[in-house]
Amino acid sequence: MRVRLLSIAVIVLVLTSLVLLPIILKRGSVSRDLESQQSDAEYVSKSVNIDSYLKEADAFAEKGSLLEAKEIYQKLTDMELSSEQMTIVQAKMEDLNIKILLSGINIPQSVIYEVKPGDALIDIAKEFNTTVDAVALANNIKNKMIYPAMKLRVLNGKFSVFVDKSQNILILKFNDEVIKTYSVSTGKNNSTPIGTYKIINKIIDPPWYKDGREIPPTSPENILGSRWMGLDLPGIGIHGTTRPDEIGKQITEGCVRMRNKEVEEVFSLLPLGTEVIIVD
Repeated sequence: MRVRLLSIAVIVLVLTSLVLLPIILKRGSVSRDLESQQSDAEYVSKSVNIDSYLKEADAFAEKGSLLEAKEIYQKLTDMELSSEQMTIVQAKMEDLNIKILLSGINIPQSVIYEVKPGDALIDIAKEFNTTVDAVALANNIKNKMIYPAMKLRVLNGKFSVFVDKSQNILILKFNDEVIKTYSVSTGKNNSTPIGTYKIINKIIDPPWYKDGREIPPTSPENILGSRWMGLDLPGIGIHGTTRPDEIGKQITEGCVRMRNKEVEEVFSLLPLGTEVIIVD
């Protein structure tokens, strides 16, 4: 009798399981589907929100409202972004930083200078530890011509450069704020010397001296590119390149190479005496 009752109980349990298990599994699947749909919806909403911010910032930048555009990019950096989105936002903001410095916009890092009789751009640039190019570009000056009583907006601060050989990057700073990060090439076999140096000379379209020969800038043999900024180290400098495909590698004889467009950008901002820190 007990065996028979036990058998019946087992059969009932099996049948119950067969009926309830699909229901339980279905409910679990539905729950997971709902969670997945909710997650997808949140991701789409977040992406749309980020895209709208980017479009708004781009619109401000296009019409010249650079500070407003930068404020939006800064808000975006505080949001939860994917690595791809963060790369895009940072690149846009860094390009904007350069434009702001050269725009003549009223910023805390600039002052108004009224031109006096006998002033020359080179004298004004030296007084404020900036460059003629930076003053001219910020004030839309053509042919370097200025006149008395003219009011110029001039950068008033200190640029510095930080080179990280392990990452092959060059970081441009102004008053300790990171302005822009550039991909560069450094010395093969770790030959770029570490330490703190200064820019002691600047040359447009530099010749290259190799094996006792002077190779002119027009020669395809000249690999220095469009700009040279020499450091207080024999034969070492920051320069452009005719081999942009090698940027990002440790491949030079000790110098720091940049893309021509980017070295020209930095060249226009950095005065003689700018500090350059190089680390492993």
